[in-house]
Amino acid sequence: FEALKAELSAKGNLAPPPVEGLIATAIPELDRLLGGGFPPGAVATLEGQAGRWSLAARLIARMTRRSLAAILDDGTLYPPSLARAGARLERILVVPTRTPLGIARAADILLRSRICRLILMPAVALRDSVWARLAKLAHHSGALVIVMTVRASAALAAAAGVRLHCALERVVVGGTRGLWGTLKGFELCVGVRKNRHAPCGHTTHIRVAREGTGSAALC
Repeated sequence: FEALKAELSAKGNLAPPPVEGLIATAIPELDRLLGGGFPPGAVATLEGQAGRWSLAARLIARMTRRSLAAILDDGTLYPPSLARAGARLERILVVPTRTPLGIARAADILLRSRICRLILMPAVALRDSVWARLAKLAHHSGALVIVMTVRASAALAAAAGVRLHCALERVVVGGTRGLWGTLKGFELCVGVRKNRHAPCGHTTHIRVAREGTGSAALC
């Protein structure tokens, strides 16, 4: 944690831009669903069994054009996928940590440093008061905290300002079906389970190209 603090201090010259307005994702369908984008200074969840990382990679790619982003890595991060999605890896601070306490402490330090406009973290079992504290720190720092989870716990759901659920809609196959078919990508159905700035219950469909034929780019 001392090394993390030192690295944040060294990168202090890359201050995040103003946080007024919503944070657009550059995915037209998703931005329309969210009423313009994610609200800054909020905790948001990406839930479901499939597609979460594709959306997160696109958002990280957009954010690292001008700002720093941080990823709390519990061992599931695959940087080449981020690079193929267009993310600038030199502007991503990766913090390896796997325990709930370590993840909570790292998120706390990052939010109080106010140096990253986007923080991506895995969902871990934390007390209601800890999630509430992280949500409060996000509000004061103006940072967007994206929590990756299959299903949000009651504590996380209460602290989150936005909850999105991703579900695999269909697989897109090119050429002949069967043995000689080519996987071209897949379509996601993304629904709003909670949003303080837009109506809930709405859904949209997003097509994701297979990595290697456009990587994690969304069509």
